[in-house]
Amino acid sequence: MYKLVAVAGRLRGQEFPLENDTNTIGRDSENDIFLDVDGVSKQHLRITVTDDVAYLEDMGSSNGTFINDNLVKRATVKNGDRITLPDLILQVVHVREKKIIVKKQIVDHEDEERDFLTPPVMPEAIPGKLLHLFKYRLMPVLHGINKEYEWKFLFTILLTAFIFVTISLTIFPVLQDSKRLLLYETAKRGAHYAEEIARLNNKALERRDLDRVDTAFLDNEPGVSSYELFDLEGRIVRPIGKMNEYIADTFSIKAREWAVSTGNQTTRVYKKALPGGQIGISQKILAYDARTGVFEPVGVIAIRFAPRSLAIEAARNSKVYLEALTTSAIVAVIFFGVVYYLTVRPVDELYFQLEEGMRGKRKSIECTLLMSELKGLTNSINTLLQKNRELSRDEKDDSFQEMEEDFSYVNILTEFLTGSDSPVMILDSSKQIKRINSMAEDLMGIRETASIDLALLDACRDKGIAATILDLCDQSANSDGTSQSTTYELTGIDYDIFVNSLIGKDNFAKAFYVTFRREE
Repeated sequence: MYKLVAVAGRLRGQEFPLENDTNTIGRDSENDIFLDVDGVSKQHLRITVTDDVAYLEDMGSSNGTFINDNLVKRATVKNGDRITLPDLILQVVHVREKKIIVKKQIVDHEDEERDFLTPPVMPEAIPGKLLHLFKYRLMPVLHGINKEYEWKFLFTILLTAFIFVTISLTIFPVLQDSKRLLLYETAKRGAHYAEEIARLNNKALERRDLDRVDTAFLDNEPGVSSYELFDLEGRIVRPIGKMNEYIADTFSIKAREWAVSTGNQTTRVYKKALPGGQIGISQKILAYDARTGVFEPVGVIAIRFAPRSLAIEAARNSKVYLEALTTSAIVAVIFFGVVYYLTVRPVDELYFQLEEGMRGKRKSIECTLLMSELKGLTNSINTLLQKNRELSRDEKDDSFQEMEEDFSYVNILTEFLTGSDSPVMILDSSKQIKRINSMAEDLMGIRETASIDLALLDACRDKGIAATILDLCDQSANSDGTSQSTTYELTGIDYDIFVNSLIGKDNFAKAFYVTFRREE
């Protein structure tokens, strides 16, 4: 194994073991080795250890990396080499250790795919079983449909089915209860008519003379569509227009069968919903038998009702059902929009950041919207972007092995300084002052004639503003030249400080353009 030992500088005496993998080193706490030293970039370098070989690569640091006093971009380091960083010298130490042979099972692509598709063992807990059955038994069916149809169309179909099922299980039973209640009330009404016939024709019924039974009051009763009074043999005695005919109406036939089968039992009312919005009510006509001392059936009254209340109830039920369906559909449309865009938004953000990463405008992607399901995908994409940058740098490094001069970049920024109406200062790759206009001179307390080629820390009396600008320079250099800004108080007034850097062909920052803007 390898380790780094600090032999000079603030961290002298400290040791930093290197893992047998890629080890990132810098001033950012997220690095594998954290160096809290001024001048060290946030991501300064990385050392890749493979068995007994250690390979060092500079990660575009602003101050560069030196091995044995030689500026390098990438190199293989060995035991005893000294890595020089700002205010720090690290010595490479190779610790010999016994090799351990690890046998690793080779897993082919088919096994991995089979492991992905094969469901895990069903848990023993009931909640876990229910979730397992839902995820690995029901959802694969929907996943198969999803292969043929867009998920948004599939979601629309499922949401529509959910609406109809919900309404059918909630509102429809209530409507059915109201219909049953209306049928019950109509049956009571029919029973009342039968009792009225028995009361008005008591003498005739005692003699079992159905031919003299009077049912004329039924002809004028509202809601009565038709009626038939017949004996147990099926011979009609009323209405007079059908007298001595035998029943042919289906409901009357059912009513006679019911009356014969029940005899003199207490069940006296037979009711049934008929086509055309009608209700059939039948009741046995009982007569007292003086010989036996009990009431016996002597005839059957079958009445067809077409009550106006039933039509009103049917129309009301249809209206209520349609209103519920319309309301649920409106809510479902809103719900679909919320779920759809809530789901698509993180994917759109991921796609946008990935496009920026492929164009080199972003080093990594990070979703601002919380969706833990995308975390694994985000990590994989960041790994691919990192490898893509490494390949790009390797190609560039093959063409540019030596450090590029920075004077041409300074000259380019000098052209921008000419005619600027705000305080501007230009620094070279070593953070030395190259140009500063008169407004920046008054603001910083620095004269250009006396500060040319001086380090900013040496030329500036206010060390705080100097350190702030240098930190912004490092941030810009580590961000591929993107603009960095902060706010700082100068001469009692808050100023916004902006730092842009020009990156050379060797991926090092060559010049820095510092501007000051007074806050409104």
